[in-house]
Amino acid sequence: MELRHLRYFIRVAEERHFTRAAARLNMQQPPLSQQIRALEQELGFDLFKRHPKGVDLTAGGLVFLEEARIILARVEHGALKASRVAQGIEGTLAIGFTSSAAAHALIPRIIRAYRERYPAVELAINEGSARELTEAAIEQRIDIGILRAPVSTHQSLTFHRLLNEEMLLVLPIGHALLSDADSAIPLTALKHERFILVRRPGAPGMYANLIKACQNAGFEPKIAFEVERMLTNVSLVAAGEGISVVPASMRDVHRESVVYCRIKDAKPTLLAPITLVRRTFNPSAPLQNFIELARELGVVYRKG
Repeated sequence: MELRHLRYFIRVAEERHFTRAAARLNMQQPPLSQQIRALEQELGFDLFKRHPKGVDLTAGGLVFLEEARIILARVEHGALKASRVAQGIEGTLAIGFTSSAAAHALIPRIIRAYRERYPAVELAINEGSARELTEAAIEQRIDIGILRAPVSTHQSLTFHRLLNEEMLLVLPIGHALLSDADSAIPLTALKHERFILVRRPGAPGMYANLIKACQNAGFEPKIAFEVERMLTNVSLVAAGEGISVVPASMRDVHRESVVYCRIKDAKPTLLAPITLVRRTFNPSAPLQNFIELARELGVVYRKG
């Protein structure tokens, strides 16, 4: 039994006449009659009572008509849904992000624009460290991670850099270095300070760059605390436990308790990237659409 047999049967049932049904199907009447007779033989019962003026449905035919319509409707719905998923119009997308990446204005802008453009795609959004998100991408527990610098490479992963932003020094209000009228503070002025940093596994690129910049400035930084999240950095600075360096997009966090300053003379330049991480192989259409939109808005943001 094929779907065309169901369509033939439904046309004959609607017209109650083989010749009229054949005309609607753009075929000759004898082949149509043969197809219906073959269907009846396969089913093991008559679908129609034939008479000189046409046909009437049998009791079995009435039941089969309802089921045939349901089957065709389900097939059509399934084909439409599969097509929409293949185009990325429907489906699911699991997104993970770090708290510091989410603090950048571009990230909520991307997610909002994606929801507006693809409202039928269900988003699952989770927070984690860069290391956690990278592992989740490898294990396919998320489709895409939004983080700062990559914490590791893996043969199954692809990284997309959206932008770089400046890193700012975070000092508690009233700190002695804030007495200088110059808003930018040289890195050498920090050699006696206690640093609060994200743990190396969580942000190795930015961590390593800061350590290297301090060493190039002639000192080894004193690490007071290593924490899991950059938001914790700022909270500890606000509590007077030390100083930190965070992406510029976080400069509104705890503004009543801390001051954000530019850093000068750092070599290498201290930058905080925003990076997308995903599995390389067989990306879904919703994921491909997300990446294209993120890149598009990233270009617009950089130009603005």
